[in-house]
Amino acid sequence: MVEQLGAQLEDRPVFADDLRHHLRAALETAAAPHLDILPEDEDLFLHKHRLAQVHGCETLLVADEAEEFEWKVPIARGTIVHKAVELAVNWRREIEPPTIIDEALSRFEQDSGSLGHWLRGCGEADRAELRSESLDSFTKYLECWPPLKPAWRPVTESRLRAELCDGRLILAGKVDLTLGAAQGRRAGKVLVDFKTGGFAPVHREDLRFYALVETLRIGVPPRLLASYYLDQAHFVPEVVTEETLMATIARVADGVGRLTSLLHGGRSPDKMVGPACRWCPVIDTCHEGTRHLEELDDR
Repeated sequence: MVEQLGAQLEDRPVFADDLRHHLRAALETAAAPHLDILPEDEDLFLHKHRLAQVHGCETLLVADEAEEFEWKVPIARGTIVHKAVELAVNWRREIEPPTIIDEALSRFEQDSGSLGHWLRGCGEADRAELRSESLDSFTKYLECWPPLKPAWRPVTESRLRAELCDGRLILAGKVDLTLGAAQGRRAGKVLVDFKTGGFAPVHREDLRFYALVETLRIGVPPRLLASYYLDQAHFVPEVVTEETLMATIARVADGVGRLTSLLHGGRSPDKMVGPACRWCPVIDTCHEGTRHLEELDDR
């Protein structure tokens, strides 16, 4: 783990003093024209999931945004596991996975938020399934990660936010785990996203989006991005460069254009078949998606 994420001081890149201002100007110049069709009293909020959806199947995006959010076991599992990792980082006694998971569940059950409301009202079978799956993922994390030393500056669920174009464009996110910190203009932070299941190219894009927001926030990019796949105990790392950030600006600006024209410009959503067709809420009325799933089943 240390070999995958660590680096000697002399191997860490140094970035220009004006990089943040250069990136902000480039993004605002590219995105501002798309914001003209927004109603005067509205801004555009962009997070990694919304950005990924608008570059994927826009029909699914429109359906998801029209549908009221509902907690389910697979969604809640990620939140519980992330809370368990947060507790483990700061736990002063011996770490026993069932105890940590039960503490995470208890904290959310006592919370006034939507997850707490769902936990208090869900059936015993759903709660047992959630506990079992969360315990499995958290145990896999403990099996492969060393205890996070205070000197590594570990922070879980780190929130990022950048406001551009006079506050009309808001980029936001929450990183599962950050390690290290910049030293002056020298990069030192590592951003880690924990994943269950297999690799998908959009996971790289999610972390690049976080890297851009982090750079806009403090002026120095992270040194390294890493998706960590719990089921495989496998890293997919990527070094951050200025070229990476400029490519992300192009993706974000294009996403802003697609999203504003879709939500406020009257443009009809495009369709794109893929793995998401299996859980799409409008699959019954989507000819392209239905045919795609039939072809997959035939193969």
